[in-house]
Amino acid sequence: MKLILTLLGVVLLVIAAVYFLVPADRLPGFFPGHETGVTRVHVKHGIVSGVAGVVLIAAGMWMGRR
Repeated sequence: MKLILTLLGVVLLVIAAVYFLVPADRLPGFFPGHETGVTRVHVKHGIVSGVAGVVLIAAGMWMGRR
């Protein structure tokens, strides 16, 4: 379980970086927020996925202590 939580956390942190660095029209089509012709980045999506990633990594570390 620790490994799964940590891997999901890392994946969400990578997704957060994609949201912060890639404009909305360049996001992959399966990402929420993909909009053709929009050149802004989705900061809220990045913040939410980054926070979720940190929470999952923290949960994985907490489970490892038990």
